[in-house]
Amino acid sequence: MKIAVVGAGFAGLASAKVLREFGHEVAVLDKAPDVGGVWSATRRYTGLTTQNNKGSYSFSDLPMPKDFPEWPEGAQVQAYLEQYVTHHGLTESLRLSTEVVRAELTTDEDGWLVTTRRAGEPVGDPERFDHLVVANGIFCDPVIPRFEGLAQLLRAGGRVIAASQLTSLDDARGKNTVVVGYGKSACDVAGELGQVAAGTHVVARHLLWKLPKKLGNVLNYKYLLLTRFGEGLFRYQTLGHPVERFLHGPGNAVRAAMVRSVGSVGVKQLRLKELSLVPHGEFADIARSTVSLATDGFYEQVARGAITVHRDTEIERLGVDDDGAPVAVLSDGKTVRADLVVCGTGFHQRVPFLDDDLQARLLDDRGNFELYRQILPHDVPHLTFAGYNSSFFSPLSAEIGAVWTAGYLAGAMTLPPLAVRREHVTDRLDWMEKRTEGKHARGTNVIPFSLHQIDEMLADLDLELSGPAKAAQWLLPVDPKAFRHVSGRLRKRVEQRS
Repeated sequence: MKIAVVGAGFAGLASAKVLREFGHEVAVLDKAPDVGGVWSATRRYTGLTTQNNKGSYSFSDLPMPKDFPEWPEGAQVQAYLEQYVTHHGLTESLRLSTEVVRAELTTDEDGWLVTTRRAGEPVGDPERFDHLVVANGIFCDPVIPRFEGLAQLLRAGGRVIAASQLTSLDDARGKNTVVVGYGKSACDVAGELGQVAAGTHVVARHLLWKLPKKLGNVLNYKYLLLTRFGEGLFRYQTLGHPVERFLHGPGNAVRAAMVRSVGSVGVKQLRLKELSLVPHGEFADIARSTVSLATDGFYEQVARGAITVHRDTEIERLGVDDDGAPVAVLSDGKTVRADLVVCGTGFHQRVPFLDDDLQARLLDDRGNFELYRQILPHDVPHLTFAGYNSSFFSPLSAEIGAVWTAGYLAGAMTLPPLAVRREHVTDRLDWMEKRTEGKHARGTNVIPFSLHQIDEMLADLDLELSGPAKAAQWLLPVDPKAFRHVSGRLRKRVEQRS
């Protein structure tokens, strides 16, 4: 087939590599001038690092370089993806600086017409493809709230930007900054701004639980959460493994005590009580929508006053003070100087190059993507998604998802009937809605159940890991190399059948 892949991040590159191995002609389209997706130099904010250690944040057939730090920086991750492109000869498939303006089904819906625009050039003629892979990223289209008084602040010389647009600290040096949000990007950016700005205020509507990278400054968190046991501490939709049935049955009290003890150590280590920054609820809520690591130096800066956190509050309006200086008026009654407002307020999950009718065919009545295995839509033919499964192991999840897509296109697995798939997706979305209190990124967030989702994709393909390989992952952090033969096994099966 001739396949268009929209997006050159982890998911798009993995899709290109795997689909080429199965004999398809692939074009990877991305409006950025480099590969990387959220790690592109055009999108990554200053201070961006991985949440995973480098050992788990890689593809199965290419480990991160040994000289990378435990938690690689954004530029290093992008360099790793450049290495992946070279390693697998993907350069000829890349069409960078190329924006997908529109993708539409052909009249008889047997393929796609994709219209693109090269940077600095007019819109080109539509190009026909047999299949479309949407890998445009669920964390690349930032949300910037519509603040009252924005125009007044802008006229006074203030600025409002998304965290991903803060690619340099030069514009913030010596200025009064306000960061909106308390997730990873917001705290990362605040940690950087606190070192150079005249003042940094973090406005957090809800405090999130944070986990130190090293619990007690000794135990790397990868031994806690990047294992099958760590994932099993949180209740999945179905309890298949005996250990999980024990943890959420007879051993529930022990499991709950373990989770609480981790939270207690984290609260003490980060000095959250002293700083009045203990979130509401229980530490187990850390897995409600996404697991966030504490930003290096963030709480130390709060302790010495370089960063001020306004908890349980939000910006009521923007404007100017009596001297004409930009300010933010908060819902707790305080007014703070706001030369620069940085929004770490989430992302849109949408496919802007599809028309309204096609997008409606992808979504339920709540606006959630209805995708079987986070990949396959019910009602739009010749279309699959990649990377629509926010995961602890994004590279590995993307790779296994690409193998699933290759198997689907090759007819190498038997899917349940459409009615059964619909019911499965509906039940899953209902469960996600309840578990996350609606914070599941329109049905795309599978954290903390990354391995469960990988297992389900492999089971569909009858390519599950061996018992010993799985057993090792119960106590040790997952090593992507354990999955390096999956694609080759499927390819051999397809070749033998043909």
